[in-house]
Amino acid sequence: MQATSRAFKENAGAALNDPRLQRALGNLRTGFQERRRAAVAGLPEFERLRDEGRAIKDHTLANLDWYLERWEANVRAAGGHVHWCRTAAEARDAILGICRAVGARSMTKGKSMIAEEIALNGFLAEHGIEPVETDLGEYIIQLRDEPPSHIIAPAIHLTRDDVEATFREHHDELPAGRPLAEPRQLTDEARAMLRRKFLAADVGLTGANFLVAETGSSIIVTNEGNGDLTQTLPKVHIVLASLEKVVPTLEDAATILRLLARSATGQEFSSYTTISTGPRRPEDLDGPEQYHVVLLDNGRSAMLGTEFQDMLRCIRCSACLNHCPVYSAVGGHAYGWVYPGPMGAVLTPGLIGVEEAGHLPNASTFCGRCESVCPMKIPLPKMMRHWRERQVERGLAPAVARWGIGLWAFLAARPALYGLAARLGAGLLGRLGRRRGRFGSLPLAGGWTDVRDLPAPEGGTFRDRWAARRRQGGR
Repeated sequence: MQATSRAFKENAGAALNDPRLQRALGNLRTGFQERRRAAVAGLPEFERLRDEGRAIKDHTLANLDWYLERWEANVRAAGGHVHWCRTAAEARDAILGICRAVGARSMTKGKSMIAEEIALNGFLAEHGIEPVETDLGEYIIQLRDEPPSHIIAPAIHLTRDDVEATFREHHDELPAGRPLAEPRQLTDEARAMLRRKFLAADVGLTGANFLVAETGSSIIVTNEGNGDLTQTLPKVHIVLASLEKVVPTLEDAATILRLLARSATGQEFSSYTTISTGPRRPEDLDGPEQYHVVLLDNGRSAMLGTEFQDMLRCIRCSACLNHCPVYSAVGGHAYGWVYPGPMGAVLTPGLIGVEEAGHLPNASTFCGRCESVCPMKIPLPKMMRHWRERQVERGLAPAVARWGIGLWAFLAARPALYGLAARLGAGLLGRLGRRRGRFGSLPLAGGWTDVRDLPAPEGGTFRDRWAARRRQGGR
């Protein structure tokens, strides 16, 4: 996927002026938030589980090399293969090599954000292998040749009418007059079209919500059952995962699973939680002949030991997206790469560089809702501030912003001068805005006044009022 994060402002402007998109995003505001609230209210120990989940991931990240080596040993002991990949290109080549070794012509795919990250579909198609997305949302956007706009609901930017039009265009072998007005009809049609793909696929690829060091297992969480068909029907199962997905034990995975569905979709548990450990054994009735795990780094190890390490606790639940006022206004495509919303504003600069994605950490009101709902208690606003600091340090922030911060720092280091400047500024703005009580435009403040009025100061500065309060005895 080609990153367009540099154009976030232009992307966001287009999204705000797209009536169809705004109508579709209304589902986000009325659905996920209410369901999560109800699910959390029904689990009194939810906050304790958040603390436990954070502790599990922090312990794992502090000992990541040991747990990855233990996990690899157990994968191999179960008859599987592990492919260590530093970059997206290495991961693509590893997958292509596995497919060519078995003469694969088609691949069914469960939902995987890592596959989006390494741009796998286009790469496979270029090399004569047909990739077929089997998650309903991913299938829809694959037909439309669009990237996902949400982590767990990739087609949330579309309306039912959009989906119907897409199916009528691409399923042209079906009767033109067939009814597609109801969601169930759309779902049944997708199921019928995908069934033949499941049966014909040479290779199946899934992501992984967890990799379990204790057993060498991979765990996926789905609501449609497509993941099970993807990994049991073909003769080869490939798991594509990033290295921070490892957890020490099955019990640890179960603890975090209690947080995942409630935070993501408001369910107590997802419909399907599937554990895979190696290829089919002689006594098994079904399953793949080969089991491969392609393990991707792609910049994550560079985040270890830095102020961004906490981001590696993320379990991709999308709670931060679902509660973010910025995401709910512009949707996921505006962010210009694989990971949108607050988590993307932190992770994307770490993976493709702050030079490419510097706008994203600035696309935040710092209201703190993302951190308050994150099941792993990731301090997202704090890390966005760290990226802003990096921008200023490297001279990437706009010149006006750098000069403004420089002027503020000069005054803040000189309290008397700061107080004088604040009194003069508040007094001048107060007099200029006395008649209307607000400003519709101000020099150097167009980013604010272009879309909202700025209230005029009504009295003295905070410092002056605080001093007066203290003189009056704190009343």
